[in-house]
Amino acid sequence: MSETDNTVDIVPIRRPVRWHIFVFMLPALIVYSAVMVLPLIETLRLSLYNTVDGQPAFVGLANFKVLFGDARWARDFWNALVNNLIFFAIHMCVQNPIGVALAALLSVPKLRGVAFYRTAMFLPTLLSFVIVGFIWKLILSPIWGVAPWMLDLIGLKFLFAPWLGKAGSALIAVSLISNWQYIGIPMMLIYAALLSIPEEVIEAAECDGITGWAQFWKIKLPLILPAIGIISILTFVGNFNAFDLIYTVQGALAGPDMSTDILGTLLYRTFFGFQLQLGDRSMGATIATVMFLIILAGVSLYLFVIQRRMRRYQF
Repeated sequence: MSETDNTVDIVPIRRPVRWHIFVFMLPALIVYSAVMVLPLIETLRLSLYNTVDGQPAFVGLANFKVLFGDARWARDFWNALVNNLIFFAIHMCVQNPIGVALAALLSVPKLRGVAFYRTAMFLPTLLSFVIVGFIWKLILSPIWGVAPWMLDLIGLKFLFAPWLGKAGSALIAVSLISNWQYIGIPMMLIYAALLSIPEEVIEAAECDGITGWAQFWKIKLPLILPAIGIISILTFVGNFNAFDLIYTVQGALAGPDMSTDILGTLLYRTFFGFQLQLGDRSMGATIATVMFLIILAGVSLYLFVIQRRMRRYQF
């Protein structure tokens, strides 16, 4: 027999095309495209057009030049952007650290009533922003609010001030209201991350004499850093898309004196108009495009720079 007779023909195995995956994903893809992708493309396109002699005309980057170059537009835009950055900074410095601390307390093995505390602290997240805004306006009202009465009970009524009515404190007050409502989200995400740490790691740390808060700082915190990173980027995206709570508490004018005006409220007034101000679709789309670019830059910075340098542990 020749060597050619002993060789066995190897026939490659052809895997069947899994068309059913595309079929099952098609409805979600259609809905997502109709609700998210197409409006985004139309917004980007509309930012390059404006009305000339009653007809839509392509103007290129002229709308962006007006937004950044015109004194009135630039003043309102930079004021809203700075307020948005302050709004985000307060959430990062107050909401997320407190959420991490609450999750660490809830993960203590000997703590009783964990289910009750977890539910009570997550409950405000489930409330409508309209209800939250209306309740806090009543609480902080200097006329019929509960806050002055409660401070008077402990002899601290002199500390009360119309925080929502003062330009210097209105943005901080609204930010703290938002923190109160949404603090349950970082708490639950960090709590889930802490519960996913294997018991073997905790037992090994205890054998080395690392217990209590030292165990949290040296062992648990490095393990939940990826979860904290996800929470941070979600906070960034949510804050730069914020609109509802400020609109409910301070109205579309984001008073007093535009002190609580952020990009979301500026976009609303520009696009739809308010009171005597007529809506401008092109400039509204321009502001929305700038918001999209800011969010895209922040997310890209996290995904391609921060996340790549973050050490991940697999168990």
